[in-house]
Amino acid sequence: MSSLYAHLSRYTSAEWGQAVRSLSMGMHPIDRDATRIWFSFFPLDLHLMLEAARREGGDDAEAAVARKLGLMGKWKLADQVDRSHRFLFAHRYWPQVKSAVSATTEPVEPLAALITAVADAATRTARVDRDLLLGMSAVGLMTLRQAGPEAFAEAPGHIHLSDRARARSPHQVLKDRARDDAQGVLGFLRGVRRRWTVTFDENESDATFPAIEDQELASAAQADKRDYRSRDPRCTPGEGPIPVECRAASCGTCWVGVLGGATKLSPVVERDEGRRMKVFGYIDTDEPQPIIRLSCQARVRGAVSVVIPPWNGITGRRP
Repeated sequence: MSSLYAHLSRYTSAEWGQAVRSLSMGMHPIDRDATRIWFSFFPLDLHLMLEAARREGGDDAEAAVARKLGLMGKWKLADQVDRSHRFLFAHRYWPQVKSAVSATTEPVEPLAALITAVADAATRTARVDRDLLLGMSAVGLMTLRQAGPEAFAEAPGHIHLSDRARARSPHQVLKDRARDDAQGVLGFLRGVRRRWTVTFDENESDATFPAIEDQELASAAQADKRDYRSRDPRCTPGEGPIPVECRAASCGTCWVGVLGGATKLSPVVERDEGRRMKVFGYIDTDEPQPIIRLSCQARVRGAVSVVIPPWNGITGRRP
């Protein structure tokens, strides 16, 4: 894979973004937004920044940059080759995509054509349509780019899903994402007391919590008193599954990706959430209801499905 890795290293972050955007409409709707979210969760620019520090000053220099950026959690793809994309529907085809990436010995150009070629190769063993594998193929190639050939090859290529999750079809998942909670025959009388389900892991049947109409995601999550700290040290005991510190758009700890129901969250307030998101470096967009949000600012106005990133920091603060 060394030649493929060297080939991928030629592309800039902007070129990767352009390739993914150009293929977006050819991706199955089940993973179109999920692919964009994954690339926001694992930005090449952050990897390059840390890589440059390590190359110039070793592990201590890299750690110093990580401290300056306030990084917490697991941001290195080398540590999660098989798990980082678990929230993509096509994760269930990861073994086939990983094999297709590993077998690519003659990379083609441009980058979008290479991603398509990997997807085509994976479809022959996965026996599904290419649109289901385009996003995962882009993810697989970027994983190789950031993790490196050795870590990529050493990962066993396991699927991290329950049998129940693997049995679901794209249609079932999309239907669930679009469904709102029934409020009863007199639900219209509930007004601001309407309750909505927030799903934070589509692969686990109990990974949900309720939110009252117009309640911030982070505040709603606080009512979930289950133990999440043992799974994610960033979680505060008794504060729910979403890591949170300030609740005022100042820390960036509580960012999430929105897999379903982005339009059922309140629009971004530019002077607060919009401005701070650019400081954190999580997303730079003028969309009123983007797929990356700060959960302490996004208010719930319907059932939504989110995914919690494995790290947080202030990556807009370049050394």
